Amino acid sequence: MQTMAIVIKNDPNAMRLGKQLAAWLADHDVRVLIRTNWGSGATDAELDRAPDGLDAVFVLGGDGTFLSAVRWIGSQDVPILGVKFGELGFLAEISEELIFQVAERIVSGNFLTRLRMRLDVTVFRKDIEEIQQTVLNDVVVTKGALARLASIWTSINGKYLTTYKADGLIVSTPTGSTAYSLAAGGPIVHPDVPGILLSPICPFTLTIRPLIVPDTATIEIRLEKKARDIMVTFDGQAGLELSEEDRLIIRKSRHPVRMIAVPDQDYFDLVKTKLRWSGSR
Repeated sequence: MQTMAIVIKNDPNAMRLGKQLAAWLADHDVRVLIRTNWGSGATDAELDRAPDGLDAVFVLGGDGTFLSAVRWIGSQDVPILGVKFGELGFLAEISEELIFQVAERIVSGNFLTRLRMRLDVTVFRKDIEEIQQTVLNDVVVTKGALARLASIWTSINGKYLTTYKADGLIVSTPTGSTAYSLAAGGPIVHPDVPGILLSPICPFTLTIRPLIVPDTATIEIRLEKKARDIMVTFDGQAGLELSEEDRLIIRKSRHPVRMIAVPDQDYFDLVKTKLRWSGSR
């Protein structure tokens, strides 16, 4: 017997569809696990961890709910599908009108998945591992509301790159290139391109531009001395304050996300629709 989970945004319409989907799955001999009341910033304590043995996960919500669901799955190799119930978002593959058509394919096993790279982020405090997170979109180092420009020392594969003097620095996956990185002036990168993006936020020096490095690279980030009110956030979902005693090590994760692919849906069509290029809607 198959077991599938439905992660539902705290939204009346999403709740309504979630109940309908759960009933439909039960009628098709699928055991259903429902997780509800997740906002876009669910904490690790609220998420717990997904049980072993899930055959698929449906996410009814926006990008924030989808990111929470991905963190809930953790390193498990579970296919996941996003159903749009938010504003501008790139992670939800389908609209609610297609949910039962696609669910039938999933129950019958007649579907394909695409792998989306994630990043492992380790924070060392006084050379002792303080925290480890895995992100699908990005890790962001940023100053607080009243802080001066952040001075962010950065190296690639052990070789010094530069010290970014900026409001912050975004390190993102290609999937995350359409999130905060895009708003900061970074490029849109197709999810199949094997790279990691470094996008400074409002850099003091105009010649400092976004950079794409190979996905084999190891990125190290430190702060200059006397750094105050500097935060690091993981997928906009969790974070902690940094000091000059901390080091961030960022590298490609061994555990990508398996996103369920919808037939006849092209990535560039999605980009054109979301960003309204050439009058697309």
